[in-house]
Amino acid sequence: MAERNGKKNEGQQLEVQQILERAVTQVLQGQIPQLQAQLVQRVLEALPVAVSETPAPSRESLGALVRDVSTIHAGSTQKEILRALLEAASGYCSRTALFVVKAGAASGWQARGFVDDESLKDFSLDLSAGPVAHAYGNRVATPGNIAEMGGRFAQQFGSPVNEQVLVLPLALKDKVAALVYADGGDSGKLDSDALELLVIATSAWLEVISLRKQAVPKEDGEAAGVVERSAPPVQTVSSYSDPFAGHAPKHVPSTAPADSRPAAEVVEVAAAHAASAAAAPAAATDPWAGLSPEDADVHRKAQRFARLLVDEIKLYNQAKVAEGRRNKDLYDRLKEDIDKSRGTFQKRYGSTVAATGDYFQHELLRSLAEDDVSIMGSNFRR
Repeated sequence: MAERNGKKNEGQQLEVQQILERAVTQVLQGQIPQLQAQLVQRVLEALPVAVSETPAPSRESLGALVRDVSTIHAGSTQKEILRALLEAASGYCSRTALFVVKAGAASGWQARGFVDDESLKDFSLDLSAGPVAHAYGNRVATPGNIAEMGGRFAQQFGSPVNEQVLVLPLALKDKVAALVYADGGDSGKLDSDALELLVIATSAWLEVISLRKQAVPKEDGEAAGVVERSAPPVQTVSSYSDPFAGHAPKHVPSTAPADSRPAAEVVEVAAAHAASAAAAPAAATDPWAGLSPEDADVHRKAQRFARLLVDEIKLYNQAKVAEGRRNKDLYDRLKEDIDKSRGTFQKRYGSTVAATGDYFQHELLRSLAEDDVSIMGSNFRR
């Protein structure tokens, strides 16, 4: 009798576990679009307010920042996200590089703007001195002088014209996963506020990607919803999983202390692995199943980018969106933002294979007009 009761209780517990796992998965998947919009808003709010005579940023400069954040958020793998960060950062400084923190060392990963970007991959920063030590130890963006980077750094890569540098920590939860270096190079261009925003946005998006991966049920050929008894419970939002775990940087100095603990690990994923991670789902549900993996990936990225652009419009024009839907003149109220975002999309994907998908137009109708083209008004071009 006791044995039968034990088996019955075990079966009930398993059934409850399965129900909870499905519920948590549905909630997380439904909240991801809202999380994206909220992240953009919160990162913008985190920027320090100017207290000097520095002029306030223009609408155009803020719009560029939002688009750069959207580009970072369009990435679906660590490699895509980190590359997008470096590309975006290069618009606000002359030289920038990302150094992976592991085993007490910060090793070069990729760079932009140096005479030889590849040479950064064989260079490691000293974590015990200067702005590098302060940024790493306190997890705050730290300005400094090129001389504080150590003579070896300046000798190998040269000094910026104004000798000013900036080191920013890319923190995940309670660990610094990487350090971002930036300076003004020959032009002196170095926008510390914009760079800090981009790094914060990258950190936040990497955590969202981690949550998204936790939310996707594993498919091992079994019926959907069936969970093996050995499988761990689904993690909630509060249980954090480091998305860099299990990876190692391409270059790890052999002089790293044997007893030092790894803060986190960033890596260049092998090309085959990256292609596998971005591979299309089953042909039965994949609208791009007949395309090559490369073309299908371009279509997916274009669709994600279109959604992010439209989410941006909705985020900063909530009152206009509500009024436009009521009065069925949404395009007239948002014409400037829609046309500007359309141009941004066309610039990036208009000459690619994804141009035939018309994703930005579809997203306007789906998300802004709620699949009712009449809401856009008579002046909306179809």
